[in-house]
Amino acid sequence: MKIIVQKFGGTSVASPLLREEVAKRVREAREKGYKPVVVVSAMGRTGDPYATDTLRELVAASCGCGEYSIRDLDLIMCCGEIISAVVMASTLCDHGLISLALTGWQAGMITDGNYGQAQVVDFQPERLLAHLRNDEVVVVAGFQGITPEGEINTLGRGGSDTSAVILGAGLGAEQVEIYTDVDGIMTADPKVVKDARIIDHLTYNEVCQLAYEGAKVIHPRAVEVAMQHNIPLIVKRLRESEAGTVISRDPAGGEARFGKREWRVITGIAHSTGLAQVTVDTAAEESTLELEMFERLAAARISIDMISLFPERKYFTVAEDKLAQAEMIFRELGVKHQALSGCAKVSVVGLGMRNLPGVMARVVHALNEKKVRILQTGDSNITISLLVREDDLAEAIRTLHDHFKLATPPGDDERVLA
Repeated sequence: MKIIVQKFGGTSVASPLLREEVAKRVREAREKGYKPVVVVSAMGRTGDPYATDTLRELVAASCGCGEYSIRDLDLIMCCGEIISAVVMASTLCDHGLISLALTGWQAGMITDGNYGQAQVVDFQPERLLAHLRNDEVVVVAGFQGITPEGEINTLGRGGSDTSAVILGAGLGAEQVEIYTDVDGIMTADPKVVKDARIIDHLTYNEVCQLAYEGAKVIHPRAVEVAMQHNIPLIVKRLRESEAGTVISRDPAGGEARFGKREWRVITGIAHSTGLAQVTVDTAAEESTLELEMFERLAAARISIDMISLFPERKYFTVAEDKLAQAEMIFRELGVKHQALSGCAKVSVVGLGMRNLPGVMARVVHALNEKKVRILQTGDSNITISLLVREDDLAEAIRTLHDHFKLATPPGDDERVLA
């Protein structure tokens, strides 16, 4: 069987008119000879009746003590996707497509029991395959699964993307299409950079880095699963049947199917806000205290980033909403520290910078010219991240976007070898 998985986000199934567009995309896949498996998120966004955050807020509002069961929270949060799947299956049937809705566990998703952030540990495809052989379109509720003991779990942020890719891997799908409310993955946030453009092709590594550094189009966990199984992902807008961003292991080697890859030093820019920079002073002989500090932060589930360690000084960032909790740990340990709130991280990502000298110099030069102060840096082989004041963030993003000429396809003088 020639299988395709099509995932539709909450904004793509939020109204009858949009669900009509979904039905068109499913019919197009059928006309191309595919057996479609449709994965849906809960309809709409916060405030809409069946959106995930609305259901979460319903539980929080009904619990005066502020403490509620995370197990029970998973039960109600999975309802949004189930409602969406039933409504979407009904819409497809109305278009002459024989369809049925399945929950995540009916579709074979087995999870590890970690409420709210579960991992799928097994996928049992037999029931889905039987429906596909029977020429039925299966609509699966994303974001959910069940433990071997029968406990329902949700998969956390981006869980429906992850559901779709796991289904694609387990069913041997040719590709997974992720339909969203943007045209594809862009060179920068178009709300900040007006001339940001769609990136036609990206590697899994580039997309993972962009996602981890703040881009919100697709969840990095979904990309990691796709990379493990070498399944092409296509991110596109619902109303655009052809355009979008293709994500694969080797776009340059897949030209026959997806077209030619644009190679340039920097592919895209991501950013994240709401950060605080922490500076901790410890004597060189206080390694035990240093270790205890990091262990205490980890036990409190405080994630740290942009870590720079020196014998007598440590720099790292934490989310601003975790800063008070982190400072309490420092005080309990008697650790000298300083904290700077109102920070943001901007990251340039590109496979073309790998082993290419001089990229950091270009980044620093460009920001210095605009008098954007760099507070701290971090890098990997395809990413350079810079900590700046949040007030300087928009200027930093636009400056780097302009400097690396991301608004237009690369010319011959900008192309680099893969």
